Amino acid sequence: MKSMTSTSEKILDIAQSLIVAGGYNGFSYADISAAIGIRKASIHHHFPTKAELVSVLVDRYRQQTEAGLKSLREGISSPAGQLAAYVTYWNSCIRDASLPFCVCAMLASEMQMLPEQVASQVRGHFHSLAGWLTSVLQAGAEDGQFRLEKQPDEEAQMLMASVHGAMLSARALGDPGLFISIVALQIARLQADD
Repeated sequence: MKSMTSTSEKILDIAQSLIVAGGYNGFSYADISAAIGIRKASIHHHFPTKAELVSVLVDRYRQQTEAGLKSLREGISSPAGQLAAYVTYWNSCIRDASLPFCVCAMLASEMQMLPEQVASQVRGHFHSLAGWLTSVLQAGAEDGQFRLEKQPDEEAQMLMASVHGAMLSARALGDPGLFISIVALQIARLQADD
């Protein structure tokens, strides 16, 4: 059973890197087969359809993200510190190319073409992330760490768009440093004057 889990995880890992590189329609089971040296039939054994594969992948990504955000909340008491750690995580991933783009952001750019089971998982990711950001901004505003010009949920949507847009700009222009340049301005706007 361990090898089956290991094979499934390898398939998911390769699929994730292929989606980040080229989107949902930018890969096939043949690409995964070539990358990990197994037959396409073996991939179909684990994931009968591409929609099922990507749905499981997004679910795994969502669970990892939610665990990471929960860990930030538990490990860092300051809302400003939590937000800084979230931004630092993405900045590091983009700079070292370990995770240069959010898989859900990549899939969101293809929403009209995604099977509903994948699209609903992607929407769920964005709702969950927006909820976390809203709670961080709300707590920071109550603490006097953030100065919000709009409601916390609206600020969360703007911040989320800024983070994902900065990922896109950094990628499009081949400039990893552009990410933090863009997002730092958004964070500075939120910080309360001392």
